[in-house]
Amino acid sequence: MLKFDEKKLVDRINGALKLRPQVEEVVDRLWDSGLRNICFMGIGGTYASALDAVTAMLESTEQEVYSVNAAEYNTTGHHRLGKGTLVVISSVTGSTAEMIDAVNRLHEAGAYVLGFIDNAEAPLAKLADTCITFAGEEQMKFSMVVDRLLWHEGKFADYDRFYGQMEQYLAEDLVAVEKQADAFGRAFAEKHVDDPLHYYVGAGALFGITYSYAMCYCEEMHWLRTKSIHSAEFFHGMLEIVERDTPVTVIIGEDSQRCLGQRVRNFLPRICGNYEIIDTKDYPMPGFDEAFRGRLQNAILHRVTNRMDMHLEQISCHPMEIRRYYHRLDY
Repeated sequence: MLKFDEKKLVDRINGALKLRPQVEEVVDRLWDSGLRNICFMGIGGTYASALDAVTAMLESTEQEVYSVNAAEYNTTGHHRLGKGTLVVISSVTGSTAEMIDAVNRLHEAGAYVLGFIDNAEAPLAKLADTCITFAGEEQMKFSMVVDRLLWHEGKFADYDRFYGQMEQYLAEDLVAVEKQADAFGRAFAEKHVDDPLHYYVGAGALFGITYSYAMCYCEEMHWLRTKSIHSAEFFHGMLEIVERDTPVTVIIGEDSQRCLGQRVRNFLPRICGNYEIIDTKDYPMPGFDEAFRGRLQNAILHRVTNRMDMHLEQISCHPMEIRRYYHRLDY
């Protein structure tokens, strides 16, 4: 299978899961000290992960929780973030200027910063109150924070059972998902590699990844023009520019907002003949209780979009590492 290293994927997933004791120690300590609120902060792809973490948490929490863009925080501020706030951040390079500025401001306000920083020697790693270092699986790291908070709140009674299944089955089940998705990924790439503009529609705790896939992967890495839109907003503008040949992909998950994606899915065949459906429900996760599938949807979708990426890269002859402007020009 094209650019698929099964051992590397298994090791990365299992490695991320081994971070859980560190996450629990931080969350438990801050919970016991009296948390006032929680914020997931990022910019670019990390902001997308923050959106999904907060949406997932809002399914059941009674806590005050925010997703905040770091650049917006630096300019506008946020008066609810301060003493008693846990701010969760993530960074691959650990040197993003907006994030460094934001963490300094957060400390001035009295907030506690938990950083998932891939590079332990980077500036953000040194600025965070607690730094956990591991490369990859950003959404899983955020989810571990969400799940532990919900456990403390009494909203996740099956926490231990869920993570028992995660440790035993997640890696092998996701390997199977990626293998299943390969044929779709190739067909998608062959059909859509030359699209002049492609629309991605998503909702719930998959809207962040929908937004991120369109922006960070298609635009930044593949140089393909895209637009992401929330399923709830599709019928409030976008539907009027969809025609027979308009490329549209609808991403449907398994949380409370599934019905929003289903509504778009049911409508599209009436006006469009060039759409794709990615439904996480089509990919079995046999090691898990059915009740946990909503918590697995991000991990499933990442494996599907990874297959799309590998084939888009090959067919377009455009390596995903190439950039025209990013880290090449000052801006």
